[in-house]
Amino acid sequence: MHPTELAVSSVSGAQAERLAAALATLNDAQRAAVEHGVGAAVGDARPLLVIAGAGSGKTSTLAHRVAHLVALGVDPQRILLLTFSRRAAQEMSRRAGQVAARVLGLRSEVAPSLPWAGTFHGIGARLLREYAAQIGLDENFTIHDRGDAEDLMGLVRHDLGFSLTAKRFPQKGTCLSIYSRAVNTCSPLGEVLAHTFPWCAEWEAELKRLFAAYVEAKQQQQVLDYDDLLLYWAGMVAEPDLAALVGARFDHVLVDEYQDTNRLQASILLALKPDGRGVTVVGDDAQSIYSFRGATVRNILDFPEQFTQAARIVTLERNYRSTQPILDVSNAVIAAAAERHAKTLWTDKASAGRPQLVLVPDEAQQAQWVADRVLAHREGGLALKSQAVLFRTSYHSAALELELARRNIPFVKYGGLKFLEASHVKDLLAVLRFAQNPRGRMAGFRVTQMIPGIGPVTSTRLLDTMDQAADPAAAVQAFVPPASAQVEWARFAEIYAALRAPALAWPADMELALRWYLPHLERLHDDAAVRRGDVEQLARLAAGYASRERFLTELTLDPPEATSDRAGPPLLDEDYLILSTIHSAKGQEWTSVHVLNVVDGCLPADVAQGAQELEEERRLLYVAMTRAKDHLHLLVPQRFYVTQQSARGDRHLYAGRSRFVTEADAARFEQVTWPLPPPRAPHVPAPAAAIDLLARMRAAWR
Repeated sequence: MHPTELAVSSVSGAQAERLAAALATLNDAQRAAVEHGVGAAVGDARPLLVIAGAGSGKTSTLAHRVAHLVALGVDPQRILLLTFSRRAAQEMSRRAGQVAARVLGLRSEVAPSLPWAGTFHGIGARLLREYAAQIGLDENFTIHDRGDAEDLMGLVRHDLGFSLTAKRFPQKGTCLSIYSRAVNTCSPLGEVLAHTFPWCAEWEAELKRLFAAYVEAKQQQQVLDYDDLLLYWAGMVAEPDLAALVGARFDHVLVDEYQDTNRLQASILLALKPDGRGVTVVGDDAQSIYSFRGATVRNILDFPEQFTQAARIVTLERNYRSTQPILDVSNAVIAAAAERHAKTLWTDKASAGRPQLVLVPDEAQQAQWVADRVLAHREGGLALKSQAVLFRTSYHSAALELELARRNIPFVKYGGLKFLEASHVKDLLAVLRFAQNPRGRMAGFRVTQMIPGIGPVTSTRLLDTMDQAADPAAAVQAFVPPASAQVEWARFAEIYAALRAPALAWPADMELALRWYLPHLERLHDDAAVRRGDVEQLARLAAGYASRERFLTELTLDPPEATSDRAGPPLLDEDYLILSTIHSAKGQEWTSVHVLNVVDGCLPADVAQGAQELEEERRLLYVAMTRAKDHLHLLVPQRFYVTQQSARGDRHLYAGRSRFVTEADAARFEQVTWPLPPPRAPHVPAPAAAIDLLARMRAAWR
C-alpha cells in the first residue's frame, strides 16, 4: 500500500474524504511535498527540500503540509514553524488551522493553532528564557533594538578612547554592522573587514577589543542584542545534551524562505535535527538576495547533503502568477546562473503579449515614459495600486518621483521612519525596559535624562550606584538628586517603585508608564499632539500581550513598520502607484511592473565585482521580473545620473543594457525605442555669402 493510502486509511471515513478533498486542490508536485514522509510507519523519513519557484504556491503548500500533519494526529505543540516575520507565521498558522479544521470537521473558531510558529529570533528568545538557568543567563534579560545596541557600542567605544584617536575610527553604527556581520556569517573578523569593510581593516586589533568590551557590557547589564538571540541559541544547541533536549520537543521542524537564512540559523537547524528526520525547508535559491544581512545562498544549495541522510527534493515549477512570455524571459535570465537547483517555471495562464525592453535616452525620459505608461494602463482599467515601479537603490527613483508629482500622480514609496526609531516611542519603551531590567544602562540613561535637572553626569552617578548595589531598585529610592530635580525625581521614584512591584498586573505597567511620560512628551516636543497618538496606540497594543516581558520582546523583534512622527501630508487619494526597491518587493506581486535602470552599473550595481556578488545581482533582477503578472517593462536608459562623493562630483554615465539580458534573451522581448527619432528636416540651401567666424575669433586677441 502507498504510504499516503496507509495514512488516509488510519483516519475515519468522513475525515479521509475531507482530507482527500483538501489535497485535491493541490497540483502533483505540491501534493508530493505535503504528503512526504507522514502517516506511515515505514514512510520516507528523509529531510525534505521544497524548491518553490516564484508564484508557485509556496505558502499554500507549506500550510497544507502543516494541516496534513495535524489532521493525521501530530500534536501542534510538537511542530516548530520558523519564518522571517511574525506576520508570516501568523498567516501560515491561520491558513494551516483553517485547512486542518475542515479536515477534522471542526468549526473555524476552534481551528488548531501552532504555539511554536514564529521568527527565528522570536523562538530563540522564548527558548533562551526557558533554558536561562542552564546557560547562565538571567531569565529577565532585556533585548536591545538596533538603536540601543548602537548607543551601547558608542558608549563602549568612547570609554576605550577610540573617539579620541588621531585617525578616524569607525562610527558606532559601522562598528555594530561589522560586529553583526561577523556574528551572522560565522566569519573571522579579519575576513569580514577584508571583504565587506576594507576601509576599516587597519583597526582590526582595536575592533576586537571594542567587541570584547561590548559583549562584557551587555552581560553586565543583562541585555542581549538582536544578533545574540541567534548566537546564544546556536551556542546552546552546540552542547549535545541541550540540543537533544530541545530537539526532542519537536517532531517536525519547518522553515520558510530557507534561502534567506544565515550560517547561524543553518547550524541551529542541523543541531536540533542532525539526522534530518522531520525537517522540511521551503525556498528558492533563485531568490536569495539578502547577503547584505548575512544570508547565504549556500544553505539552500548545500542542504541536500547536510544531514546524516540525503534530503528528498521536490520542485514546484507551476507558476500561478505570471504569463508564459514573462516566465520565458525570467527563466532565461536565471538559467545562466553559475550554480542553482534546476527548474523551469511554466503556466497555463493566457498571455497578454510579450514583455517590453524599452530603450530611452536618459533618466528624465525614462520617468516620462513610465508615467505615460502608468496612466495608459489606468485608462485601460488597471488601478494604480496594481502597478509597481521597482529599482535597485532608493535614489534611482528620484527623477520619477519629480515627474509623478508634476503630473499629480499619487504614489507611495516603501521606506521611511521605522516605529522603534521614533524618539517618543523609544522614550516610553525605555521606561518599561528600565523597570524590567534595572541593570540596563541604556534604558536607564535615556529615562533619567528626561527628568528636568538631571544630565549625563547625574545619570551616570545613579547608574554606577545601581550597578554596585545588591538591590538596584532600592538604590533608586535612596538616590539623592540635585536640588533642582527633587520634585520630579520624587515623582519618578514613586512610579519606578510601582512598576517594580511584584503584584502589579500587566498592562497596568503601561498605564503607569504612560501617565508619567505624557507630561514629559508635552514638554520635550512641539508636535506632541501628533506623537501622542503613537504612544497611546502603543498602550492599546500592550493589552494584546500576556506580560511586560513578552510585550517588550515581541515588539523589539517584530516592530510596526511606520509611525506618525514627522509624517507627510495625509494620503487623500483612494488609489496610488507603488514605488519600491527590489529588496522590499520580494514576496509581492502586481499586474504591471516597471523595472528602472536595467543597465550595467545599476543592475548589476557597480559595486558588485566578485563572482558571488554578480550572481546575487542576477537573482535580484530575476526577483524583480517575477513580480509581474501580466505586464513587464524593463527600462534601459542610455545615460544615467551617478552621485559621487569625490572631486569629480556628480556625473552622467553612458551604459549598455544589463549583461544579464543577452542578445538571445532580448529577442524574447518586444523592443521599444522611445521617443521615436524626429523626421529628417528638409534640405536648406547654404547662404550665398559665407563668413569666416573662426578668423574673427582669432583676431579678437591680436
